[in-house]
Amino acid sequence: MMKVQLQVSSGRGPKECNLAVEHVLTVLQQEAVANKIDVRIVHQEYSDGLCCSALLTLEGIELNLFLKSWIGSVLWICTSPFRPKHARKNWFIAVQETAQVNVLDDIDLKDVVFQTMRSSGAGGQHVNKVSSAVRATHLPTGIDVQVMDTRSQLQNKQIALQRLQERVSTINASSQRSSNRSNWEQQIQIERGNPIRTFEGKGFKPRR
Repeated sequence: MMKVQLQVSSGRGPKECNLAVEHVLTVLQQEAVANKIDVRIVHQEYSDGLCCSALLTLEGIELNLFLKSWIGSVLWICTSPFRPKHARKNWFIAVQETAQVNVLDDIDLKDVVFQTMRSSGAGGQHVNKVSSAVRATHLPTGIDVQVMDTRSQLQNKQIALQRLQERVSTINASSQRSSNRSNWEQQIQIERGNPIRTFEGKGFKPRR
């Protein structure tokens, strides 16, 4: 089973391009269903009340052939429904494959190894004579934290789990910001020519 992420974008174009994005999303989803491809809209951005960019995930067996019919520039030939006297009739948008964000799973207790040690104060003096300090290592990622906040080993373990989760959440947030920045920069990379698909008129009919 193949899985990809697509971005459908107006390339920060005018309102007509945003409307073209909405039309493409409708047609693309209809064709995906007809080809037994699972499609899900992950995120959408709006401008002037219309979708200007959308991220989708697609998953299916016959996905390669489907992608070949969509990835590239899409041309909509139509008199502007917003500016009837406008001379321009060619509106381009882009359908591009994007890298998926690698999201780390939430911390699961079974994936964490604990080591206990004695808490020590300044000068190496022992705070107590029991091994209350804890080092927690998350095996899937190698992230580890050391906690000696309390005299209770159980409480230190709970704190360690919280801090591991905080580290994972921070990494995921950073990955998402990086992906969002990359997708934003990719939106301006529209080839206004050599369309992979062409549609015509207000009914958004495919050109044969």
